[in-house]
Amino acid sequence: MESKYWKRFYFEFTQYLFAQKCHDNYVGTVIKIVRLFFNYLQKEKQISTGNYHKQFYVNKEEVPIILINYEQLQFLVFNEAFDESLPNNLKHTKDIFVFGCTVALRFSDIFNIKQNDFDLLNGKYYLKNKSLKTETDTKLLLPDYAVSILLKYKFRNKTRRNIFSKISINQFNENVKKIGELAGWTQEIGKRRSKRGESAEIIFSKKKRSYRFCDLLSSHVMRRTAITTMLTLGMPEHLVRKISGHATNSKAFFRYVNYAQPYLDKEIESWYQRMKKIA
Repeated sequence: MESKYWKRFYFEFTQYLFAQKCHDNYVGTVIKIVRLFFNYLQKEKQISTGNYHKQFYVNKEEVPIILINYEQLQFLVFNEAFDESLPNNLKHTKDIFVFGCTVALRFSDIFNIKQNDFDLLNGKYYLKNKSLKTETDTKLLLPDYAVSILLKYKFRNKTRRNIFSKISINQFNENVKKIGELAGWTQEIGKRRSKRGESAEIIFSKKKRSYRFCDLLSSHVMRRTAITTMLTLGMPEHLVRKISGHATNSKAFFRYVNYAQPYLDKEIESWYQRMKKIA
């Protein structure tokens, strides 16, 4: 009877979550928390609850990684006419977005960069950073355009402790979407999510249409773009991990590796060439 009770609980609870328009990944996260709570009751509180919670299935789905390619990043960096066409608030967001797509920092870490966090050594600028999430120290050589962005905001307000002025993540995401739209990245790519393993397209509710590329841009794109660009252009994985602060066995990091198709193609071609030499 108790086994049937918990099976019914699992089914009705997940049905409720799906009815709230949640998808497999979110529902799976909630179920993980429920299972952890049962384990806590057993191991920490010595309360016998049985092993019924082990039957709670955790749903998973692989959500496609959204990022901008190297050509799109170059457009944002070097197209002066486009930059001049933007209002000041979007210029500010674009600068932060470009900087984030270069240095692979998390959104919170970017706004934590302080006036004394970059050094000039032998004519080259380096960014020093300690991740708020992982407490990993990094020291990154900056390209000229990233240096220009830092200096621009460093000297704009010398009394402010942090380089970039604060902006809410919701406003930042809205601004990035607008920048993508103005840049012409309006091709429809759709958005699919799954419930109980069944994938279905989600309609953009504001416009009653499929999602465009620009509609899916957000702060997460910065870090993804930086990591994938580094891998695609041939930087070794262990160096990219050092810059990004990912652990050696990070599943999230290897999603970027798998997504960097040119990087994968290059390694396969290199393997083919070695095979030919052996033959």
